[in-house]
Amino acid sequence: MFFSGIRENINAIVEKDPAARNGLEVLLCYPGVWAIIFHRPAHWCYKHNLKLAARMISQFARTVTGIEIHPGAKLGRRIMIDHGMAVIIGETAEVGDDCTIYQGVTLGGTGKDEGKRHPTLGNRVMVSSGAKVLGPIKIGDDCKIGAGAVVLHEVPSGCTVVGIPGKIVRRHGQLVDDMDQMDMPDPMAVELECLRRRVVELEQLIVREYGHDAIKRCDKDCQYEEIVKEINNQVYGEPEEGHDCSTCDDENCSLRDVDKFIDEIRGGQNEDL
Repeated sequence: MFFSGIRENINAIVEKDPAARNGLEVLLCYPGVWAIIFHRPAHWCYKHNLKLAARMISQFARTVTGIEIHPGAKLGRRIMIDHGMAVIIGETAEVGDDCTIYQGVTLGGTGKDEGKRHPTLGNRVMVSSGAKVLGPIKIGDDCKIGAGAVVLHEVPSGCTVVGIPGKIVRRHGQLVDDMDQMDMPDPMAVELECLRRRVVELEQLIVREYGHDAIKRCDKDCQYEEIVKEINNQVYGEPEEGHDCSTCDDENCSLRDVDKFIDEIRGGQNEDL
């Protein structure tokens, strides 16, 4: 059973990988094959409560192949781990038959679950380079996980998932109705823009209430340590009352056109900007 399983894995790689010329080359040169070879006895030891021996075998395999498969993980038949460097498969992960896993993939936990903590892959699932599938979720049969995707929720069978967080873009080969790869918002950019707008509005309020000098601006030569020192020592000084930005002579003043910025933020139109 052990040797027949290894033979199945080698034959599957020869069929899937155009770079694999023959079974002997796969056996001698493919780290994914050896990671699975080492996993079989490690998993046997794990099931028979020889936990230390199981971990020692798995850590040796990690050192040799760069692939870390916890001995408690359950692997199906004809699995192809291509290249394999930095692949991590967690303790309670389950991988179905005929799956393909590329380098940099993590089948991991979210750090807060107990018991079943890692994902379950169905049959014929492909997980592309750098993808992360996290938590006790189920990935259905015939799914494809795109490169670099982060999947945190269950995926039905026959779906293609891309992005961070993972978004289903195909179901059984058909584009989903709301797929729009060109106009998907960048959540980090949206959050930064919201913060920028709030800073401008707060500066407006501070200047109107306490004057121009209440705002401490950084120049191109300022350093983080100096900023922290200024904050800790409260070196802002007394604000100058009644400062009028409209008559400010400082050409580099970032607050001269603050009213125009506010109008723009609130939906106003100004040809000067």
